[in-house]
Amino acid sequence: MRVLVTGASGFVGQRVVKELLKNKHEVVVLTRNIAKSALNLGSRCKFVQWDAVSVPSQQAFEGVEAVINLMGEGLADKRWDDAQKRRIHDSRINGTHLLIKAIADMPKKPKVLVSASAVGIYGNRDAEEITETSTTGSDFLANLCKEWEAEAFKAKDLGLRVVVVRTGVVLGRGGGALKKMLPVFKLGAGGPIGNGKQFMSWIHVDDLASIYVEAVTNPTLQGAVNGTAPYPATNKEFTKALGKALHRPALMPVPAFALKAAFGEMSSVLLEGQRVLPKKIKEQKFRFHYPTLEMALKETAY
Repeated sequence: MRVLVTGASGFVGQRVVKELLKNKHEVVVLTRNIAKSALNLGSRCKFVQWDAVSVPSQQAFEGVEAVINLMGEGLADKRWDDAQKRRIHDSRINGTHLLIKAIADMPKKPKVLVSASAVGIYGNRDAEEITETSTTGSDFLANLCKEWEAEAFKAKDLGLRVVVVRTGVVLGRGGGALKKMLPVFKLGAGGPIGNGKQFMSWIHVDDLASIYVEAVTNPTLQGAVNGTAPYPATNKEFTKALGKALHRPALMPVPAFALKAAFGEMSSVLLEGQRVLPKKIKEQKFRFHYPTLEMALKETAY
């Protein structure tokens, strides 16, 4: 199958491309920087220039049967002032809109669109168990995800099967949440955030990549799919497990007021949580390689 991918140079995107190639799929990458993408992804992909502010070229979609949409400004890259929130919003909603517009103009359309979303759509839910049918929240992240998903679901009207993957905290070597956390924990200065009771719905990047490939190839999957591991953990449990994996203490709590002072509204991502369960993908007998936090951290913490 020929699969077109946006956001392929990111931490998750690189693993998704690797998984697609491992499963003998052809990969077409829409990218702003062909040279950089080729360096990150290798010569087995086809690269097509796209500035993400205009409609992608029809040539990019030739022979494409599936589209994976991973584009979006990093949520934790900068403090959330009004300009940054606009960039976070526009990179997702406007980019997805342009992608759907290109598909709408095609005489022969892809069969499936798999688009990224996030567990932030559920809002802060304390210890409540959440599945794909749970209600959604109303804060900035929740509203962002709802608008993002609504844009992706417009492809249903064009005859495509649509899957949105609601991703949790992604763990893996060389990127994701651990990239910023590891240096602190290696110094023995890590610890729970706030009261540590908030749930972290996490997933190993390799399992997430496999979920994307499953969503592309499994015709029975559609709608929202939670891209999380089966056993979410509280922040306190997570930091304890990470300290253990690194053979370092993890006893220095980070006060909520300090995070709010440093990160402003973005601190809500760390101080609030969701206990999200991957019900729909488990019903497909999907096999997680890293179902437990201990297994995931053993592979990623180094």
